[in-house]
Amino acid sequence: MASTPLRSFEEIQTEWEGLLSLSPVNNLFLTPQWREVWWETLSNGQSMAGFYIPSPEGVMAIASLARQGDTVSLLGSRDTFDYNDFLIRPGYEPTFFVTLLQWMEEQGCHTLELASLMETSPTLAYLPELARQRGYSVEVKEEDVAPGVILPTTWEEYLSNLPRKERHELRRKFRRLESVANQRWYCLTDAAEAGARFGDFVTLMRQSREAKAAYMTPERERFFHRIVQRTAQLGQLRLFFLELDGRPVATSLCFDYGSSRLLYSSGFSRQHGYYSVGLLLNALCLRDAIETGKSYFDFLRGEEPYKYHLGGKNRTLYRMVVKRS
Repeated sequence: MASTPLRSFEEIQTEWEGLLSLSPVNNLFLTPQWREVWWETLSNGQSMAGFYIPSPEGVMAIASLARQGDTVSLLGSRDTFDYNDFLIRPGYEPTFFVTLLQWMEEQGCHTLELASLMETSPTLAYLPELARQRGYSVEVKEEDVAPGVILPTTWEEYLSNLPRKERHELRRKFRRLESVANQRWYCLTDAAEAGARFGDFVTLMRQSREAKAAYMTPERERFFHRIVQRTAQLGQLRLFFLELDGRPVATSLCFDYGSSRLLYSSGFSRQHGYYSVGLLLNALCLRDAIETGKSYFDFLRGEEPYKYHLGGKNRTLYRMVVKRS
């Protein structure tokens, strides 16, 4: 089937967003805005590849790809994209994947690397068999987990669903925090307000763990700043802070997308570890999600213990590599 090269994220933005709304893998990381910010800040000399397929019903599919040599991969990176995939109108999966393999052959691409595929991804269901039928080798491996919580309608119901030990510990930690006379937490959603406090977010993120300090390179800091501004403009930003005695001691960067709240990054002052400020601010983000009617709290990629202390249940992420024999 005829395809059209994908040259920018704006040219089919309306069609892109419409197709995304139909997709079983609809998430924030597949939006044209997220991909555009990543491309402008972190693409590091990669070539934009990929294509979209028009159809009488609208765009049938979008393959947002980047190319290096004879290898193509889904645009993005594991350290900034928790989920990734193709966008395909339901019912057109076999047609799209055959077109994708033909496109690879026409472009002289020998390897297709697909990271961060959700366990419900149509790519996992359709592509391996279709690729093997055309003589490709296919390797699928578990890549990571992404814990999350299906949210009830009240905070008390959420607490009652936690294991007894975790429920007791969380309540004990909240009592300790509430013993501090001058403490407050709040959420920023405005681009200007969030921009003014971005330095506090970065500082707390770097203070919390050495690995996070190493992660936040100048390039990634620019990406975070841009994504905070862009998501604020789209009404998706939820930047939380916890203060003790007027000083910010914890922060959580969240995004609201559809019926879910995504906890993308967080940080805290290790000097205030006695009060469990990082864990409790994340719990407050979750409580706020319940109170605003969200149905899922997504801790995203990684097995950090706090996610399980707050009731997270794993979903598996997969990596697929398709190679021409």
